[in-house]
Amino acid sequence: MKRQPILIANLLLAAVALHAASAKSERANDAAAFASLKTLAGEWEADTAMGKAHLSYEVIAGGTALVEKETAEKMPTMLTVYHLDGDRLLLTHYCMAGNQPRMQARAFNPESGELEFQFLDATNLTTPDAGHMHNVKFRLVDHDHLATEWEFYENGQRKMTETAQYTRVR
Repeated sequence: MKRQPILIANLLLAAVALHAASAKSERANDAAAFASLKTLAGEWEADTAMGKAHLSYEVIAGGTALVEKETAEKMPTMLTVYHLDGDRLLLTHYCMAGNQPRMQARAFNPESGELEFQFLDATNLTTPDAGHMHNVKFRLVDHDHLATEWEFYENGQRKMTETAQYTRVR
């Protein structure tokens, strides 16, 4: 009868060790995702619903941050900064909506080039229901092609999704 508590304790220890190993693997994946993002340095263009869009990526601060500047014919310029915070990959999006959502990388597949960020928090968000960018997905197709999908949330649900297919111009 005393074997049951020992068995349960061993199972709990195994579960904790598996979770810790999984979290460590995810964080190592964040470093690989950031390294992939930095390969975007350069200029990109796409035809979108907002007109011709242009992305400019620059690696700054000794390689510790990637700055994305987005311009389009029918919208104000926006900025997004990507960086590692310890061992997690974050972005802060300086949005034309007047707020600055932060998102954390949640999934990266190096084989497909797919990278997903999910909402973490935001500054200047007047209420939790106020409109803001909430999630973003990237697909680094190859050295010269990038697909993006930005989800805008309002009142706790997705209101719209902005997608674009970018081509490197230099």
